[in-house]
Amino acid sequence: MQVEFGRVDAQEYARLHERYAPLTAAVRDLVDASLRTGVDPDTVRDAATAIRAVTEGLRSAQPEHPRLLHEDTGRPVAWSNPVIGVRNPFAPPLTVRCDPDGRYRSEFTLGAVCEGPPGLVHGGICALVLDQLLGEAATAGMTEAKFTGTITVRYLRGTPLGPLQVEAWVDRSAEYKTYARGVISDAQGPTVEAEGVFIMPAWARDVR
Repeated sequence: MQVEFGRVDAQEYARLHERYAPLTAAVRDLVDASLRTGVDPDTVRDAATAIRAVTEGLRSAQPEHPRLLHEDTGRPVAWSNPVIGVRNPFAPPLTVRCDPDGRYRSEFTLGAVCEGPPGLVHGGICALVLDQLLGEAATAGMTEAKFTGTITVRYLRGTPLGPLQVEAWVDRSAEYKTYARGVISDAQGPTVEAEGVFIMPAWARDVR
């Protein structure tokens, strides 16, 4: 089903970003600290009480936020996206760019919240990041309606926590299907590869 979007200009987006991004960063730091802490029981209890109070304050006003598109780029404002969402503390978040060669790239860092095996990124997180970047490539930066049909992920070796980079590109297109490929790498080279098929839904075909 087609989703209706409102519009947001660059100035309003910057205002909203300035308001919410610091809160998201603070919550992200809190999650990391809570995973790593070794403080005494009293400090843990005090922290839990304070956090609950802050949570209740934030819940005191939770209006339904409209779905928005950037006026200049046509990209949806993905506040809650778990990979690129400015307002999602789980997201690293990735800042994705399209380079002149047509590839979509991002440099990012994954910490303890994304750990699977000791010192390594959980394989599902790697798949999540690659699904997002392949989708970016297949949809021309999220400006076209296409959804993941299938994605195949190959784990070449463990992906270490810390600084990483990801890139994705369109391999080929056929009618309403776009085939994309991508790779996550660390300083030593590729750790995970993926290929996916992205399909334009019927409602989007009707309005082309």
